[in-house]
Amino acid sequence: MRIGKLRHRVRLERPARTQDPATGEMIDGWELVATLWASVEPLSAREFIAAMSTQSEVTARILIRHRDDIAPDMRIVHRGKVYNIQGVLPDPKSGLHYLTIPVSEGVNDG
Repeated sequence: MRIGKLRHRVRLERPARTQDPATGEMIDGWELVATLWASVEPLSAREFIAAMSTQSEVTARILIRHRDDIAPDMRIVHRGKVYNIQGVLPDPKSGLHYLTIPVSEGVNDG
């Protein structure tokens, strides 16, 4: 993978509970894990149709440098759009250089 392909800034977020300082109530929300360079690639029409035939919700793929801390309950935010993580695929050669993350667009409230 060429470094120049990672030209989009994305936010990796995880679910978090915080306490409202005014009321003391516990609130479900999201906290920033990292801001990353990524490649955000919407699926082509052919890939989207193929994904639909297998009952998949995947609408895009996001490539990032390898990390060990990606979990299925996390989400990725790019240009105000929320993407739900559908899986994590290591690179086919070494498994340690980059990750391909199939995502579906939508609101992930945890």
